[in-house]
Amino acid sequence: MITLYGIPNCDTVRKARKWLAAHDIDYTFHDFRQDGLEEDTLKRWIAAVGRETLLNRRGQSWRKLSESDRADLHDARALQLMLREPTLIKRPVLEEDGVIHVGFSEAAYQGRFGRD
Repeated sequence: MITLYGIPNCDTVRKARKWLAAHDIDYTFHDFRQDGLEEDTLKRWIAAVGRETLLNRRGQSWRKLSESDRADLHDARALQLMLREPTLIKRPVLEEDGVIHVGFSEAAYQGRFGRD
């Protein structure tokens, strides 16, 4: 089963959803804002891809954080920040059979799903 995590108004999430639909790939969409995010899920992602890959330091949510929130980031602190503000997570996050892929590029999805 494939789950795509993100927020529906994110351009990159829209691109990923459009690509999956165009290639007839069934998936479940999990909206961070509507459906929430479990701490265990986020811990699993950090363990799989690392917090640096998962934490979006280029977005509005990051820029809105206070200096004290951005300082001294380690896995546990980053976890708490992302749980508090899920839009700090780079989107989309695609999970399939325990494999985690962060972000979207057509080439990466083509390689992952063997589709052109």
